[in-house]
Amino acid sequence: MSTCIAQPAEITTAGGIPKIIQEFIGRVNTGTETVSIAKMHSAAGWSEPGQTPAFDEYTIVLQGTVCIKTKEGLFEISAGQAFIAPRGEWVQYSTPEDAEYIAVCVPAFSPGLAHRDAE
Repeated sequence: MSTCIAQPAEITTAGGIPKIIQEFIGRVNTGTETVSIAKMHSAAGWSEPGQTPAFDEYTIVLQGTVCIKTKEGLFEISAGQAFIAPRGEWVQYSTPEDAEYIAVCVPAFSPGLAHRDAE
């Protein structure tokens, strides 16, 4: 059945510098477990713990820069660029400046699938 998503579910992360997540499709907003699509707004200086997720994550940067650290090195993804983080590989995201980006996770993101490093 076709569905119009009238608005995203807004999720604010905890921490000193919050990140706002607008989930359009996923476990929270639509109950979808196969994929999640969210628009992220991260302030300058935001970072999260490293993780070894059980999902593939596709990131498309709309504004600013998203830094993505992997075991292979540090990638600085600028507006108009994209990054693929395959499931099972360690990754850590941060934003040195205000950034806006789209994150697509397959299967859908859930905290239990992120496998974040101990803080």
